[in-house]
Amino acid sequence: MDFGLDGAVVLVTGASRGLGAAMATTLAAEGASVVAAARSTGSLAEVAARGKGRITAEAVDMRDEDAVTALVETVVARHGRIDALVNNAGIAPAGKFVDQDPGVWKETMAVNVIAPMLLAQAAGRHMIAQGSGRIVNVASTTGVRGKPHLVGYSTSKGAVVRMTESLAAEWAGKGVQVNCIAPGAFATDAQSAVLESPDLLARRVKKIPAGRMAEAEELMPLVCLLVSARSPFTTGSVFVVDGGESGKL
Repeated sequence: MDFGLDGAVVLVTGASRGLGAAMATTLAAEGASVVAAARSTGSLAEVAARGKGRITAEAVDMRDEDAVTALVETVVARHGRIDALVNNAGIAPAGKFVDQDPGVWKETMAVNVIAPMLLAQAAGRHMIAQGSGRIVNVASTTGVRGKPHLVGYSTSKGAVVRMTESLAAEWAGKGVQVNCIAPGAFATDAQSAVLESPDLLARRVKKIPAGRMAEAEELMPLVCLLVSARSPFTTGSVFVVDGGESGKL
């Protein structure tokens, strides 16, 4: 399917590795002009190099509210518009809830909730003025169903799901679509501890009805569709992509 992304301007956060890097390179391959944002400048430069001139890199710390808001203005100043925003950046500190310092929660909320909110707000202003735009928030299956030892992360991703639904309802009449992807177990470097341990990997895969972890490329057609203008009636949806795991009782 031709997603019609030639010339579309897309901002992808958390784009230096894993799913974010795959999103940036895939969207660029589909013809979009991609601004890839992340903290890791070295890895980000590698992603930009794979974009064949369609990816530009912006080093941004998602904990810096001023820098986050300015990021959208940088995109618009460079390209004249912003057609889509993919809020992918996130952190997932693990630990027993009773022992977790409140500072860990504050940082998690800053990166996983406040930064996407600020980006959606800044991008939304331009999209409403344009009369069109798409926002794709990347949550997690833990935002749909809680997970032990990831209470802060689960809470933050649950907030992303609710933000998606609320914004979609508020902006549907303004030509702006807001959707959410909730990935399950993907074989990226974020899962390196699991992938490098045969025992952990076997236990993790046992929980997945599909019997395996997914590859990043398997998520990309959905990302391209939601970033494109090909499904204009799709908004406020949460797409769980987890091989059937969250569907189990």
